[in-house]
Amino acid sequence: MSRFGASISTPPAAQHVNQEQAVHPLYAFLYVTDLYEGLVVIGDPKQGVATLLDGDPTNNFLRRATTFNPEGALDGAVNLVIAGHYAYICCQRGLVVVDLSNPLAPSIVAEVGAPHVNKPTAVAIQFRYAFVCDLDGLKVLDVTQLAHPEPVENAVVPIADARRLYVARTYAYVAAGKQGLVIVDVQRPENPRIDRIFNANGSINDACDVKVGMTNASAFAYVADGRNGLRVIQLTSPRDTPGYAGFGPRPTPRLIATYPIKRGRALAISKGLDRDRAVDESGHQIAVFGRLGARPLNYQEQRRLYVRDGALYSVSDEVPKNRAAGE
Repeated sequence: MSRFGASISTPPAAQHVNQEQAVHPLYAFLYVTDLYEGLVVIGDPKQGVATLLDGDPTNNFLRRATTFNPEGALDGAVNLVIAGHYAYICCQRGLVVVDLSNPLAPSIVAEVGAPHVNKPTAVAIQFRYAFVCDLDGLKVLDVTQLAHPEPVENAVVPIADARRLYVARTYAYVAAGKQGLVIVDVQRPENPRIDRIFNANGSINDACDVKVGMTNASAFAYVADGRNGLRVIQLTSPRDTPGYAGFGPRPTPRLIATYPIKRGRALAISKGLDRDRAVDESGHQIAVFGRLGARPLNYQEQRRLYVRDGALYSVSDEVPKNRAAGE
């Protein structure tokens, strides 16, 4: 950590007083997919992109730290997501997992190709599962072991033109071109199913990307609808959505706003900052809590919640037959 400077890691004083964990150096850099160059890591090798945070506007210049595409393994890279210190990259060969333990020296640790993943266009990760859009539709992989993704048999939702997706709790929102927004129920990731297809009576017909965010008591989907511009869809609301304040209310989508564009097509939507996310999938702290003993769970502590003796641990909704009355 010292070679990256205190400006991009948890200050030593905070670590001592608040019992904080060190912030991993991977968070000092930006990561870009390129059709021809694969993975491009952006930032100064010694301090990453920390100059963007130092309050000095005269040094906000970015540079390439390294390029990674061994023997063309990442040719055709179009999308990536970071989970812990791994990058899941969609490219011609399928879904390739790259270890970023040292962001200046990446390494490939796994690959899932056809027929399980067929020319993927986007990937999202939530807890133990990766959700992938490819030529066949939406597919699910088990990533309980982040470095070793495993396809979930028969967890496939056919979608003709699945372009991008966003997963929020029990639903996956898929930008599906002419179909509009396909809402998939992923409460049981091993058995995903289409909940509904929303296109605002055919007006959303070039959906390229989608992001979901909360404002006050409502959830909204922001859709890059190609030639139609930006669409704002209210997914839940106190007025229209039963149980809107619950963990996973069923969406009641309604188109509430459009911002047209004069030239070209709206192809992508930026992602908002995750609120209250303090630790990543590998147990690396990414936010300072600011009070004594307030650090998040590390990787080993997280794993004990759902893995015991090397096997997944779960509970059943069924009442044991030998349970005594009144217990």
